[in-house]
Amino acid sequence: MSAASEADVLASVPDRLFIGGKWVASSSGTTIDVYDPATGAVLKSIADATPEDGIRALDAAVAVADEWAATAPRARGEILRGAFDLLQERKDAVALLMTMEMGKPLAEAAGEVAYGGEFLRWFSEEAVRIAGRYGRNPEGTGQMVVSQRPVGPSFLITPWNFPLAMATRKIAPALAAGCTVVVKPATLTPLTTLYIARLLEQAGLPAGVVNVITTSTSNAVSAPIIADPRLRKLSFTGSTGVGRALMKQASENVLRTSMELGGNAPFVVFEDADLDKAVEGALLAKFRNIGQACTAANRFIVHRSVSAEFSRRVAEKVAAFRIGRGTEEGVSIGPLINDDAVDKADELVQDAVSRGATLVAGGHRIEGVGSFYEPTVVTNVPADSEILREEIFGPVVSVVEFDDEDEAVRLANDTEYGLVSYVFTESLARGQRMIEKLDTGMMGLNVGVISNAAAPFGGVKQSGLGREGGLEGIHEYLSTKYTLIPNS
Repeated sequence: MSAASEADVLASVPDRLFIGGKWVASSSGTTIDVYDPATGAVLKSIADATPEDGIRALDAAVAVADEWAATAPRARGEILRGAFDLLQERKDAVALLMTMEMGKPLAEAAGEVAYGGEFLRWFSEEAVRIAGRYGRNPEGTGQMVVSQRPVGPSFLITPWNFPLAMATRKIAPALAAGCTVVVKPATLTPLTTLYIARLLEQAGLPAGVVNVITTSTSNAVSAPIIADPRLRKLSFTGSTGVGRALMKQASENVLRTSMELGGNAPFVVFEDADLDKAVEGALLAKFRNIGQACTAANRFIVHRSVSAEFSRRVAEKVAAFRIGRGTEEGVSIGPLINDDAVDKADELVQDAVSRGATLVAGGHRIEGVGSFYEPTVVTNVPADSEILREEIFGPVVSVVEFDDEDEAVRLANDTEYGLVSYVFTESLARGQRMIEKLDTGMMGLNVGVISNAAAPFGGVKQSGLGREGGLEGIHEYLSTKYTLIPNS
């Protein structure tokens, strides 16, 4: 892409808040600078919402909540489908926008457009399939009617690492269910969400149904919204620490909550694994999004008999990666989101090495412009290393060995998190045992990428509550009502 086309894409992104169907300036008149993590350059300055702006956005969502809930499911679905169609028409521009503000290689950004767009299409179809049930009660004294209704105005807080998919994964089911929303994107990557809001506006979404507030003071803006008794639902994707704090706030008004929090995914390679599949899966599970994904493999738990060969093959592939700005042809590793992320990755690697781990590839920050860290492989990682406890969120493979299945399960489950696991084995029976034994909400069996709009995404333990996507996703925005009709 040329510099001119980048300028055109940036010019198409609104620089204001989207409240009540209008693009408005912050009440304070202040702005936020959004940076390119590959160059450090300012991409665009946008409105910086105040707490008062947040309440204005909630006012707008509340004002049209009943009207939107009463809108025919088919009409709601058609708007979502229209937004999907517009997104397909502009997929190249959206991919470029994500690469500029988040850093991921352009090919991966294009993949996210395809993945994120599917939530618009999937939930456009689910809008007309919200079902209840009707039947005679066991006593025979009447008929039971169970119906579903929108939970109400919802506050959606999205992370920086998947700017499109995390927005559509929340907005689409909420709208399909009949809920109005206030969306607060991450300060680091707000441009894509603003672009999506414009697409929804152009698809015919009524004013006030979706409101977008961008802010540099997330806590200050979010707290009054969550404390407002008119809000009925909170959905958050981000760190477990922030999620816990938000759940405490949400408890005051007993809000419905969906929490997609941290991960520490085990990637288990058994002695009978197809190593070609395992290496390919490892590259996808670890280096997709430059390792900056809650689903990224964090701990590679490999059988002792194949560990050396697996590590050698992965290191060879890693050494061939091209590092650079995501818009450049052939780049497979872009920048991390900021210098803090580079510092964290480096600290975890150096801690492991200081405790006795073997550095096989990479292991250093890249000096100069941008927030780059070398793709890295460390083996023989000691059990007390921080890299096995903390979510790396960077392009680092850390390998530990095991001797039998029970040990593999123990190591995989030895974490407070339980989002996703990956298992490579040619034994169907063992694969089935792992489904039962691994404490995660999702699992990939002989595959390194599992996300799909038609599947329920979410975890157990400290990885969160609720599910996004799939048949289950829309129910996060519905409340169940039971009515008894007595026999006449």
